Amino acid sequence: MSTERKYDDEFKRQAVKLAKEVGTKAAIAERCIPKSTLLAWVRNANNGLIDMGSGTRTSEESLNLAQQLQVANKHIKELEELNEFLEEASAFFAANRWKSAKKNV
Repeated sequence: MSTERKYDDEFKRQAVKLAKEVGTKAAIAERCIPKSTLLAWVRNANNGLIDMGSGTRTSEESLNLAQQLQVANKHIKELEELNEFLEEASAFFAANRWKSAKKNV
């Protein structure tokens, strides 16, 4: 018979929030859960596997996400510029090939 406890999603969310607010040791003591269980939930929450709801990020996490978004937007802009260049180059070479084919006829 398994002695493994089942926790609902709300309990997990509250435990993770508590761990972020007061620390892992205090959350473990208050919620009476194994350390490995709470650490797994925190890891899952950080990886987006546990829905923490809106407004649950710390200012540091939000800043990190904003920086990642800024880098991603910069990368997208670079790719769009490269794509535009490649389209122009393709058109140039296609036109030259067409002219070259006309001369050989």
